[in-house]
Amino acid sequence: MFRYFVRRVLQGVLTFFGATFIVYALMFANQDDPLQALAGERPLPENVRQALTERYHLDDPFILQYGHYMRGLLTGDFGISLTNRPISEMMQQAWPVTIRLAVFAIIISALVAVTAGIVSGIRRGGIFDTTTLIITLVLLSLPIVVLAPLAQLLFGVQLHWFPATAGAEPGFYQLILPAVVLSCLVIATQIRVTRASVAENLRSDYVRTARAKGLANRRVIGVHVLRNSLIPVVTLIGVDLGNLMAGAIVTEGVFNIPGVGFNLFRGIRTEDGPLVVGFVSILVIVFLVVNLVVDLLYAVLDPRIRYE
Repeated sequence: MFRYFVRRVLQGVLTFFGATFIVYALMFANQDDPLQALAGERPLPENVRQALTERYHLDDPFILQYGHYMRGLLTGDFGISLTNRPISEMMQQAWPVTIRLAVFAIIISALVAVTAGIVSGIRRGGIFDTTTLIITLVLLSLPIVVLAPLAQLLFGVQLHWFPATAGAEPGFYQLILPAVVLSCLVIATQIRVTRASVAENLRSDYVRTARAKGLANRRVIGVHVLRNSLIPVVTLIGVDLGNLMAGAIVTEGVFNIPGVGFNLFRGIRTEDGPLVVGFVSILVIVFLVVNLVVDLLYAVLDPRIRYE
């Protein structure tokens, strides 16, 4: 287990440097004029342009710019955004909001997907199973750019069940509707994977053996089937973290949530390279840590799995 952990950490380090290099290249290598994009239509004085160019090393070659950024990042300095705000300060304000939103979305999707998937897998071909499959098809066909404004219009503007926008300091009630919308990105896939896994395990030899021993159906489902069926679901939840972070860019923008996605969208629009690369670097670390934790959970869920 320890050797596997060390190997995965080393792979994560290489992945981190590779991902940050690609993102940095996409933001800085072919950008037009980020300083003018920040100023908008107003002309930018030459002395201000020169000062900002030297401050952000925009006149250096690309490799040197990346070296300056990584040296600061490894020492805990995320730099200054083009709006002259410390990026670390912006992260302290944005990350708690996005973490709450992502946790709500993961809890909602996991509870609904596991419950609906188990019932559909047990009663395969029934009315509930057919209805669930139709709903998942609809969710899979709706992109987040359509689902988020539609939910805002229907439940926020017309029915007034939830606030249409979250505001500067959103609470639990303000985040319910955005969390439900965000969970719809992954809930359909999780339901289908859970359903297929449960149906497959119900036909396994160990389930027939457990029933032949006279075990109650509740114990067979709860102890034997559910535990083995959760392995692909746990894997999918770890992978879905990337989808949630990508969907948060649209969701936070639609519901005016000042989180990570909102800041990334604003940084991309204004070509604020330091801001975008700083936030994406933390997202890469979070994604790598979550996937490592998911892999280690395999041994907990399935005693047959051992990392040597």
